[in-house]
Amino acid sequence: MRIKFRSGYQRKFLQKVLENINCPSLRELRNRGIDVSYPTLKNYFSERRNLSEELFNDLCLLSKIEKSDLDFKLLDENFGQKIGGQKSRKS
Repeated sequence: MRIKFRSGYQRKFLQKVLENINCPSLRELRNRGIDVSYPTLKNYFSERRNLSEELFNDLCLLSKIEKSDLDFKLLDENFGQKIGGQKSRKS
């Protein structure tokens, strides 16, 4: 599953995570136990990609953020594949 935030809120969520765990940068976040590459973290921060549910749960647990306080929706794992298939079929 993927986590979809409204525009601008995924970045705010990641900034809040960094603030709560007193982490100065995304690079440092990798040293705090998050096993995601730095370019992928940059893509999440710039909102080019939606967060995976597993990473979202890890970040909420690590930073002690309540999920009920956040406004997000769950997307199917094949969300982008489905849209890509529909676009290529029209051509």
